[in-house]
Amino acid sequence: MSVFEGLKFRKVYSPIHNLDPRIKFVYVCAIFVIAILYGELIPLIVLFVMQIPFVILAGVKREWFRSMRGAVFLASIIFLTNFIFAYFGGRGLTESLEGASAMTLRFIVLVESFSIFFLTTSPDHLGLALEQAHVPYEFCFAFTTAVRFVPVLAEEAQTIMDAQKARGLELERGNFLKRIRNYIPILIPLIVSAIRRSLELAEAMESRAWGATKKRTNLYVLKMHRGDMILIALTTLILAVAIYIRLFFKIPSLNQLLGSLL
Repeated sequence: MSVFEGLKFRKVYSPIHNLDPRIKFVYVCAIFVIAILYGELIPLIVLFVMQIPFVILAGVKREWFRSMRGAVFLASIIFLTNFIFAYFGGRGLTESLEGASAMTLRFIVLVESFSIFFLTTSPDHLGLALEQAHVPYEFCFAFTTAVRFVPVLAEEAQTIMDAQKARGLELERGNFLKRIRNYIPILIPLIVSAIRRSLELAEAMESRAWGATKKRTNLYVLKMHRGDMILIALTTLILAVAIYIRLFFKIPSLNQLLGSLL
């Protein structure tokens, strides 16, 4: 559950936390587009390294490492699947390894960028940004509630797992199907707890006359500052350069690059 813990917002004063959530979302979308555009290992390494200054400036290194560690399991599956299909599909060993590494790194880059976004963006500000973008309030509320409850449910799942392990449940025992069945005692109380939470939330919303007023007002209004302008300019530049290189240059593989240097 560490990947969800690594997405949990923590209020800290930093230049990245103070940025407008709309601009940060545009930046994350740009990173997503660039990661999809490139299937080679070298540009994906550059994309990965390029985001580390954001992690340092935001002061969320520990949480970021936790999200990366949580993504290791899925990353391993992606690597093995791509390697097996490439190698037995007739490609060479080094070519298969590099291709599988590139696909895995693409997934890690996406987790990394969204991790930075969710770690540094308050769900309240995210909902406010959606409202100011004229998204219907019902959708904004549903989205922010989901974002807010994912870490809560992850924490609850971890508590249930610890409790079941203390009662003798061995999650890692048996073959693949047995391990899936071992998670049933975790899922049932988790689903019951989630339904109970949703009912309590619905009752709280009804008691406060949610939706009675169509014209809502907000205490805060998001405004763009100099840092936001710098980030949007940087995002536009990165995206433009990435598209230009994709269209007019051939990206060498890591093996070709190392071969030309040696």
